[in-house]
Amino acid sequence: MAGKRRKFDAEFREGAVRIVAETGRPIAQVAQDLGINETTLASWVSRARRAGGAMEAGESEELARLRRENAQLKKEAKELAMERDVLKRCMVLWVK
Repeated sequence: MAGKRRKFDAEFREGAVRIVAETGRPIAQVAQDLGINETTLASWVSRARRAGGAMEAGESEELARLRRENAQLKKEAKELAMERDVLKRCMVLWVK
């Protein structure tokens, strides 16, 4: 017969998911260390990843780097478009 079902508060669930995300340790090992069922922890991690709350190690730094690079490229593209427009105007004046 099954034992009594245990309830875990949100803080415990978030902490367990954070351990998996930040340390990179396998879910099975973290679950065993915390004394919970592996499938329970796996469902918490899966739910957090779908919600976007838990990124794997290094992903947040990579995302920040890509956002900075994207902003820089947009700025450069805007400057190049302005330079192109100035050159077009100069060409029109030169041809006349």
